[in-house]
Order: sequence, then C-alpha cells, then structure tokens
Amino acid sequence: MLDDLGVRIASGEVAAGSVLTLAQLEEHYEVSRTVIREAVRVLEAKQMLVSRRRVGVTVQQPELWSNLDAQLIRWRLDGPQADQQIVALTELRLAIEPTAARLMARHADPLERAQLLQLAEQLQRLGDAGQGDSDEYLDADIEFHNLILTASRNPLFSSIKETVAEMLTGRHSHGQTPANPFEDALANHVAAARMIADGDEDAAEAATRRYVEAVLSEVAVD
Repeated sequence: MLDDLGVRIASGEVAAGSVLTLAQLEEHYEVSRTVIREAVRVLEAKQMLVSRRRVGVTVQQPELWSNLDAQLIRWRLDGPQADQQIVALTELRLAIEPTAARLMARHADPLERAQLLQLAEQLQRLGDAGQGDSDEYLDADIEFHNLILTASRNPLFSSIKETVAEMLTGRHSHGQTPANPFEDALANHVAAARMIADGDEDAAEAATRRYVEAVLSEVAVD
C-alpha cells in the first residue's frame, strides 16, 4: 500500500495540492486504519504529505519533498518519469563526484587506492566482454562510486551513496545500461582510478568529470 501510494504521488498521478482523507485511503486500499496511518506517517517523514486537523492529508509540492531519499527515488524510477529522474540524478553526480574524486586523490589510504584500481579493472574486463548490463557489472559500478564518495572524507558526499546506488540500479533495471559501455565513460573510469591512485588531484577530477558527462550524454532526454 505504501509503495503504491508513494509511486502515485511521486509520479504526479496524485497531484500536489490534492487532499486525501484516511477514510478514502482505507476504502481504496481495503486495509485497516492503523495501516493507513502508518503509511501516512512514512510519507509525512519524507515531506510528501502534511496532515491538517479536520482537513485530511495534503500532498506537498515536489520541491518540499526529501528528494534524496532512496525510497522516494525508487518510486520515481518506477513511474512514467523515470528517464527525467535518471537525468536529474546524473546531473547531481556531475556536481559532486569530480570534487569527491579530487578529495579521494588527496586523502585516500593505499588500500583504498588499490581497491579502486581493482574495481576499475573489473569494470573494464566486464565491459570489454559485453557484460555491461550484468548484475556483476552493476555491483562493481556501485562499489566504485561508493568508494570515491566515502574516501573523499567528506561526510556530506558520503551521505549520497544510497542516492547514487539507486540511480545506477534504476538505470540498470530499466535496461538503460548498455552491454557494451560507452567507451569514453569506461576509459575514463579507469583513468580516474589511476589518477586517484597516483594522487593527481587535477587529473582525477578531470577524468571523473569526463565519465559523468559521458553518462549524461547517454541518458539525456529531449
């Protein structure tokens, strides 16, 4: 019930400004009032709904929502505007990930640098084998980007790991991850890892920017 209502709100089917009552929701979903209240509490915590006495629950404007919440991102990716959500998340990565790579080049310990190189080599191997759309590639890709965010030593950057993971998973589940990855993106993953391992901050930032821009060119919608 929560996922269904979450997707309906996230997709705009239940528009901002709509007023829902507990009785209406209880009748629509055929569940207990207790279940309805719990679902409403979850959506209120994400700033998607606000309750008003004698009115009901009102759908908030999207700009007020907790838009980096992993569950909300998943609901948007399950709706008709999945492509736009993937673009928005990639734009967020473009704003953050190059700087995170610069910081990782500055702060990472030797083990983290070696691990990033191993992940880049795994991505290269899988991509060259035409397995860019495999679960193994997805797992390595998530681990690669999570490591950059974590090893930046910036806790705010690290806090968007789930957001990036949901974006990568959503793209994968929607069949938008090619079996043969875009060469510019894949090559720059490897280049970024090497530059980070060498401690070259400028080159690490530039290579990371290039691969996120390459991904953005792939997912961009008219």
